[in-house]
Amino acid sequence: MLIKPKKLHPGDKVATVSPSWGGAGDPEIRWRYEQGVERLETVFDLQVEPMPNSLKGTEYLYDHPEARAEDLMAAFRDPDIKAIFTNIGGEDSIRLLPYIDFKVIHNNPKIFMGYSDTTIPHLFCLKAGVSSFYGPSILVDFAENIEMHPYTVDKIKRTLFSNKAIGEIETAAEWTSEHVEWTEANKNRKRVMQPNSGYEVLQGKGVVQGRLIGGCIEVLEFAKGTVLWPDEKYWDGCILFFETSEEKTEPTYIRYWLRNYAAQGILQKANGMIFAKPYDEKYREEYKEEILTVMREYGLTNLPILYNLNFGHTEPKCILPYGALAEINCSKGSFSIQESGCI
Repeated sequence: MLIKPKKLHPGDKVATVSPSWGGAGDPEIRWRYEQGVERLETVFDLQVEPMPNSLKGTEYLYDHPEARAEDLMAAFRDPDIKAIFTNIGGEDSIRLLPYIDFKVIHNNPKIFMGYSDTTIPHLFCLKAGVSSFYGPSILVDFAENIEMHPYTVDKIKRTLFSNKAIGEIETAAEWTSEHVEWTEANKNRKRVMQPNSGYEVLQGKGVVQGRLIGGCIEVLEFAKGTVLWPDEKYWDGCILFFETSEEKTEPTYIRYWLRNYAAQGILQKANGMIFAKPYDEKYREEYKEEILTVMREYGLTNLPILYNLNFGHTEPKCILPYGALAEINCSKGSFSIQESGCI
């Protein structure tokens, strides 16, 4: 069992970090960071402290992965900081690995949240035995133009500000992947939302439960063969969660990567899987075909798989706590988290 962090309270101090891309500190989009911080302050009544290196910009943070790791370690060490939110993802947080002290995370469990390349820092937490939260980032979800989406706000309050069971994660009524350029001229331009078709049961019957583990499927590739790759105990009876990035990965790679999970015996150990809605719904049907192909190849056609969930690279999004007991109900086509994310 992973250690759960304590829930947030209004007035708590939280930190922002840039473990991947350093764009939050670039002058041309600094306004975007400040807009996200304003939401943390006004919507959630939190005090926000950027960690010392987090706003030094793209070039500096690319050149200094140790500075990014230093921020992360300092945020975990500081007893006054109750949660850590990532500014955004990227593609090289794996470079922080040599500078991570897992004992610091283990001895100071607290809320840590982000998605995409933040999959790697989530694996830092997993290695340290601490549950973290696959969910919104500052520059994207908190800084959404005009206002945060109510679906996302609800999931943050239910997950991070409560010690009660999170319950059913209903499908979002609408979604978007529209990219509105991050310029101040576009500050008041709301993204166009589209009706959502809901969850799809790709295969399986009945009801299954398991503990959540997964991330961005492209980023998980960076961790294979390293000390970060989860121990076997985390795969046993799990519910795997996978999402794809804005790279719009070619469908054949989904087949290759899932075959690897089967070759490792991971798919055979899982009780179920959930997949997020693809970015722009590109390859939505093709991904389904690749998933089902691998299931057939390995005789796993009874494994419950739920598709088109609202986490990852489309908005709005829910939050998935690593290690939390979750449930897939194939009869109802529903997904729920059976316990709290926090204590």
